[in-house]
Amino acid sequence: MPTALSELAPLSRYELPPESSVDLDYADLAIIDLSRATTPEGREDLAIQVRDAMIQHGFFYVVNHGYTPSQAQRIFDVADVPFAHVSDDEKKVYAGTMKATGSYQGYKLRQYWHIDAGVHDQLEHYNINRDTSKRQHPEALRPYLGDVTAFAEHNHFNVLHPILRLLARGLELPEDTLVDLHGFSAIGETYAPNESSYPRSLEEEEKTKNVWLKGHTDFGTITILYSQPVGGLQILTPNGVWKWVKYIPNALVINAGDAMEFLSGGYYRATIHRVIQPPEDQQNYTRLGVFYFSMTDDNVKLAPLVESPVLQRIGIVRRFDDKDAPTMETWRKGRTSAYGQSNLTSTGGGVESEVINGVVVKHYT
Repeated sequence: MPTALSELAPLSRYELPPESSVDLDYADLAIIDLSRATTPEGREDLAIQVRDAMIQHGFFYVVNHGYTPSQAQRIFDVADVPFAHVSDDEKKVYAGTMKATGSYQGYKLRQYWHIDAGVHDQLEHYNINRDTSKRQHPEALRPYLGDVTAFAEHNHFNVLHPILRLLARGLELPEDTLVDLHGFSAIGETYAPNESSYPRSLEEEEKTKNVWLKGHTDFGTITILYSQPVGGLQILTPNGVWKWVKYIPNALVINAGDAMEFLSGGYYRATIHRVIQPPEDQQNYTRLGVFYFSMTDDNVKLAPLVESPVLQRIGIVRRFDDKDAPTMETWRKGRTSAYGQSNLTSTGGGVESEVINGVVVKHYT
């Protein structure tokens, strides 16, 4: 059973920045009350809502997910530690080896990813495997590894698994079809990462047209983001318009990634999203993000679940022949090692592409 958040180790409070007062064009995303998933009737209704949200946008909010506002605050407090309480020299000691190993564990230091026109990113990540014993961590973070483990367990069992059951119902499959592919103790690279985005110079903003992270899809199955007030996240709507994702206190922002699109035969699409410069009244704030990036077990082949009655009725959108489907391990390593490091080919209309494991991966400027 998931453990409770530790309140034993004292921790300085991270003050969330104020919300923006700028009138922004927000995406109209569904709000899913996950507390209703505890009854058969609630799951039946939610499965329809989640299915429709995934088909329309690939993004939705979750409320009543089991964390109180104080527990969520504690997680932001812990998430700030690897950035505010670790020196630059120590960060280098725990830097990840993404290009060499295809693993995001450790720090993704600033200016590792090329954004555009010679400008590199100002995003700093600290990525922790759901098994925190996989590697050593900065000294300042070690007292809070119990919090990180509890956070990973809560998201895996109390958020991810209920969502996967709803998505399976949407495919008219047994409820645990997708859950069985996402073992907590199995070999894999599901992360509980933190992200700190720092303001950039005017020159860098002009060169990149205010884009901090190009439009892309996540490579796992489901991404869980804890909503925070500093704007920047946008999704590309089906009619080709970028819209902002609104902050909702103590809500989660959920989206599907490549692996879910592959497994669902294109029924649940991996949504294109990007990060841009925050609105003008938030541009002096650092943007702290807390995520849970989920993936299937490493040995799972990402072939369509052809036994789905839904897919049998409507057909399957394939990105590769089923026999050539990559495993989760192959796909995540290919995407991880290439992202922000490879030479992209312009295909026009603000779209750039690369080929990973025989699959065309697009990026949007």
